[in-house]
Amino acid sequence: MIPVPGFNFAHSMKKIFLGLGLILAFNAAQAQKYRTALGVRASRNQLGLTVQQLILPKSTIEVIASAGSNEYSGTALFEHHFPILGRGFNYYLGAGAHLGDKKDFGKFYGADLITGLELKTPLLPFTISADLKPAFHVNHGDWFTFGGGISARFILVKEKKKKFNLFGPGENKKDSGGIFGPKKDAEKTKTKTKSWFGSGED
Repeated sequence: MIPVPGFNFAHSMKKIFLGLGLILAFNAAQAQKYRTALGVRASRNQLGLTVQQLILPKSTIEVIASAGSNEYSGTALFEHHFPILGRGFNYYLGAGAHLGDKKDFGKFYGADLITGLELKTPLLPFTISADLKPAFHVNHGDWFTFGGGISARFILVKEKKKKFNLFGPGENKKDSGGIFGPKKDAEKTKTKTKSWFGSGED
């Protein structure tokens, strides 16, 4: 592992959590939701890449590829997000598994848990998160490690906003039809009435 002189990880994590809360208090309500985000993740002894992909309305798959001085690994996690205040700030819980290679031990694998806070910045297409990620290992030397990290991701694909046409159906057949447009239930009822009493046309 590569220790960073003068770097206090626990103190830095406290600052990040405080900073996330302060930013949220001003403008998290205007944040942009995302479908795909790619960025970097830094922990006490490792640096890596992270990508998050939305697969359900409040759930993502995160893949982390990280490397340190004597090991490298890949981790896949399923994470479910819970809003705290507004759409731009949430905490998440998740679990997954990892596979890697460590000097003097060779291949290792194991299971992971994760919990963290995530902020979607309101004016820029970025997300910032801080997490705790305990991991259980097989053939690693340490059967358990209690890690954590700080991530910054660029939003590659934004979440599409659902459009509502006020005066009628749009080009998309799945549109609601608007408040003045035809209603599917009403059309079905009208069709049934015609079948019993005739078309009503001259």
